[in-house]
Amino acid sequence: MRLQQVSDQDLVKLYIGGDEYVIEELLRRHKSKIFTSIYLLVKDQYLAEDIFQDAFIKVINTLRSGRYNEEGKFLPWVMRIAHNLVIDYFRKEKRTPTITSTDGTADVLNLIQIHEESAEERMLREQTHSDLRKMIQYLPDEQKEVLIMRHYADLSFKEIADLTDVSINTALGRMRYALSNLLKMMNVKEVSVSRG
Repeated sequence: MRLQQVSDQDLVKLYIGGDEYVIEELLRRHKSKIFTSIYLLVKDQYLAEDIFQDAFIKVINTLRSGRYNEEGKFLPWVMRIAHNLVIDYFRKEKRTPTITSTDGTADVLNLIQIHEESAEERMLREQTHSDLRKMIQYLPDEQKEVLIMRHYADLSFKEIADLTDVSINTALGRMRYALSNLLKMMNVKEVSVSRG
């Protein structure tokens, strides 16, 4: 049986049925998306790895205990577990998450695929991304969170609503406000640049 062609839901059933090895396929399939969404919030490689491992231990324990009942929603369920662990960490640390990493790598805006470009285009893009990352930091936490989940983790608004425990309309509203606030900040920056 080729595991790559088996759905998440069927892999979960196989795992619950005693096929321990299938967990590796679920891990391989989703590690990048889950890990990166954790890393974007905590901005620390080792901490993100710890939280990722804790999330998968929780997943395995829940599956083994027979308490899993998220039919067909494996990835959003794991993302919710990881997200809750991040929130727990920040509650313990009494800190709020930000988005960009200290060295500017692996952040939401650097993950966009770039075509061959001239040095001028690259400088302009890097400056734009740098400006945008700074502006995102000024957004309220709820707006920042929805922006990351939508644009990097590629989650639907329904999944975001489930993860953040709000209605879909609230998630959509937060995204709308986030984009509106970013546009306002960009307009202010353009005005100040053209005057300077």
